[in-house]
Amino acid sequence: MSNFTSQKTAYVIEDDQQAINAAYQLADFALVQRNQRDQHGQLPDDVIALFSLKGLGAIRIPKHYGAAFVSNHTLAQVFKIISKADASVGQIPQNQFGLLNSLDRTGTEAQKAWIFAEILKGKRLANGGPERNTQDSRTVSTSLDFVDGEYRLNGEKFYSTGSAFADWLAIRAVHPEGHVVLCIIDAKAEGVTILNDWDGFGQRSTASGSIQLHNVVVAADRIFDEKPLADPSSYRGAYSQLIQVAIDVGIAEAAFADTLNAIHKARPIVDAQVDQARFEAFSLQEVGKLDVLLTAANLLLDEAARYLDELDQLDQVTAAQASKASIVVAEAKVYANDAALHISEKLHELGGSRSSLNQHNLDQHWRNARVHTLHDPVRWKLHAIGNYYLNGLQTARHAWI
Repeated sequence: MSNFTSQKTAYVIEDDQQAINAAYQLADFALVQRNQRDQHGQLPDDVIALFSLKGLGAIRIPKHYGAAFVSNHTLAQVFKIISKADASVGQIPQNQFGLLNSLDRTGTEAQKAWIFAEILKGKRLANGGPERNTQDSRTVSTSLDFVDGEYRLNGEKFYSTGSAFADWLAIRAVHPEGHVVLCIIDAKAEGVTILNDWDGFGQRSTASGSIQLHNVVVAADRIFDEKPLADPSSYRGAYSQLIQVAIDVGIAEAAFADTLNAIHKARPIVDAQVDQARFEAFSLQEVGKLDVLLTAANLLLDEAARYLDELDQLDQVTAAQASKASIVVAEAKVYANDAALHISEKLHELGGSRSSLNQHNLDQHWRNARVHTLHDPVRWKLHAIGNYYLNGLQTARHAWI
């Protein structure tokens, strides 16, 4: 494979079509050794380097900073295309987009100009995930202390997706004044240890492991106050979730394509009295159901993305519109969840014993779907949807709704 490095000059994508084209090119490259990476726990370093060099990491940076600011619809298509080829590659840059969206809302002009310029150069941003040893995912125990005239970080993070590929890390910590801030630090700074200790049975190549922080110096101008994110007109959760939906739909599309291929190679059951498995009556019925489910998931993804695009065009978004955004994306998430899990499971039922052979690695679709959909369980999406329509309430306001 080619040797790509993040020091090379990144291409600056200028419009939506260029972003789609780049996504297909990256997907072709990612697919080549996808199975080898999945089966042997190899990280997609070259693929992620190419992602950055093609300029895909910067496609949602606002235009006045020199980027394309593609539509949410295009963004969803980009993630779906990449995730269909390799779901791990699709998930790795997900947090970069969510973080940049939040930094655009919380940063000063100087802070935003700096971080956007870094991404346009092809640098990568990853998050330090939830705390390693807390009872829930929102509690922050990592501390930002002010010692001898310097801010210093101490703590340990987990689920830090993409950290092994990052140039910059975004770390949530408790400020000396008691509120939560987001600190941007050099991934190679003294006191930073990135461990590739993620061992989930799916999404194996996402580098979603641990980050250890020991007295890491933080520049004062790289501390972002998160208070503005509590604004009820913010729809950052819907934006972040839209990408999650696109990843799941990408997995579902990959599983559906492999289901059709597996059925063509399968032997028919004798009771069907047909020469080829693709003519079995029950298989035809099941494939029809899977197609309808996948089509519905795609339509809901498109609808959610276009609603966010409508909000992007407004000078002022109301709290009611932001709430609707969360619900529209939650509806899409429910169908994407079901499509990814159901189709990837049906693949083996319809493909027969041959589809279970390790050499084909077809179980990766279900493993990836099962692990990725654990990220933000749909049982709470359904709760939010029911509460919204029955009681007119949308009370959850955070990054996952």
